[in-house]
Amino acid sequence: MKAQTHDFLDGNGPVPAHRHTNGGGWVANTTNVHNSAYIGPDARVYGNAWVFGNAWVFGDARVYGDALVYGDALIHDNARVSGYARVYGDARVYGDAWVSGDAWVYGDARVSGNARVYDNAWVYGDARVSGNARVQRGVYTSTPTSITRSDGYMFTLQSDGSIVAGCRDFTPDEAKAYWGNPEHHKHRESMAIVTALNAIAAERQ
Repeated sequence: MKAQTHDFLDGNGPVPAHRHTNGGGWVANTTNVHNSAYIGPDARVYGNAWVFGNAWVFGDARVYGDALVYGDALIHDNARVSGYARVYGDARVYGDAWVSGDAWVYGDARVSGNARVYDNAWVYGDARVSGNARVQRGVYTSTPTSITRSDGYMFTLQSDGSIVAGCRDFTPDEAKAYWGNPEHHKHRESMAIVTALNAIAAERQ
């Protein structure tokens, strides 16, 4: 019998893989996916990822790298979990959301929309991260504070008082210097958002 392979479109070409017995999704032979976990027919698990417990990965979701998904976690739609990320408990990652790096998402946390949780961020409890929010580091037990500019550009306050705007990371002083430039696009609106987020951070100290 010819060994099965599948191309996970990660640049490694076709690799040894098989259809998971519970759900039928493609799973690379290098992964550790327990039979108790559900991998939907269009979902993919590859690299050195682990999926176990009663976790479900379905829709067009992808779990790869050295990521761990377990417990009763749900990863679905077009969500991605990668790097050394961990998603467990009753957490859900869905929409076009990404969880990567060394991030942990657990408890009853939800990450959705186009949100990104990455680097060393921990999101848990009843926290909700959605829209275009970027959570890069720190601990979040409740929903991070984000303010969206009129053109859809989102500013998210990190737990250490820094601000992630789009994919850029600013200390409070850097944010004021950058967005305070009168020649910058949407200077007034951006600076009003930065000022508001800095005030919120100061109240929390």
